[in-house]
Amino acid sequence: MAALTTAAPATEAPVPVPVKAGRSHPRYWRGAVLAMAGLYFVTPLLSSFVFTVHVPNQGLTFEAYSGILSADGFTESLFLSLSLAAATIALALLLVVPALVAVRLGPPRLRAVVEIVCMLPLVVPPIALVTGIATVLRWGPDHFSRTPLYQTFLAVQNESFPVVLVLAYTVLALPFVHRSLDAGLRAVDVPTLVEAARNCGAGRLQVIVSVILPNLRSSLAGASFLTLALVLGEYTVASLLGFRPFAVWIVTVSGAEARMSVAVSLLSLLITWALLLVLSRAGTGSSASATAVPAGPATVTPAVGAAASAPADATAPAAAPTSVPGKE
Repeated sequence: MAALTTAAPATEAPVPVPVKAGRSHPRYWRGAVLAMAGLYFVTPLLSSFVFTVHVPNQGLTFEAYSGILSADGFTESLFLSLSLAAATIALALLLVVPALVAVRLGPPRLRAVVEIVCMLPLVVPPIALVTGIATVLRWGPDHFSRTPLYQTFLAVQNESFPVVLVLAYTVLALPFVHRSLDAGLRAVDVPTLVEAARNCGAGRLQVIVSVILPNLRSSLAGASFLTLALVLGEYTVASLLGFRPFAVWIVTVSGAEARMSVAVSLLSLLITWALLLVLSRAGTGSSASATAVPAGPATVTPAVGAAASAPADATAPAAAPTSVPGKE
């Protein structure tokens, strides 16, 4: 008995659609705009560098750079600013991330309220903010001298690590952190992720740490960099409150060592750019590795109709024919 074989239907190859070859016109204005922008940013930096290495009647000298590490107060002020930046980043993310997640899960009308509150520091000038902080710091010890809060007012003004600057910088960084994280959360289906994680038995804190934060790596990196740049360059609040972080130290040194202050400013720009590259790599690299799907062997799933119509022993190997007596 001849075996019946069925041939798979041939699939038609897609017909290529002819594309009309258009004439490419080079747009020289793009290069001109980029060149002008590059000159606008690079020219002041080159001028500052020439000012630091060229001394009239002496020629080229790198004393402004070689004496930075040995300058009085450089290491302490830089370490203080980096410590304040780390604390500000942690506090700002701790406040904004749960608030935005709760807003995504709650009523939509709360989004406008949270956005307005976070954008207020852009409306209030820093000079007005620091004036209010200084008034409270002067008023507090006089009225709470016989209460435990008196020691609290003294502790937040400790010169080795002024907590009051962390609080002030957190308020100033709220608009940037909110914008960065809000853009990241708009690209994520937060209600679905939270519901799926809760159905799997995860708690609220575990949902934020293990589910929400891994999807916000690039946004967290952007918010951290903006906060770091703000803290390293902030001068008004720290100066009026009487503290000496990195920006205040640069202005203080400029009176006696003008070239050294400019050299430190250039180095701070380079350090900020390097940190930007590190944070951007950390954000994009981690998210790319998390979303990458490893290639594996291809599996073929039979069609439902074919599987239902096939006999139970269709996949079993065919048995050998048995001989019938008398018909060999």
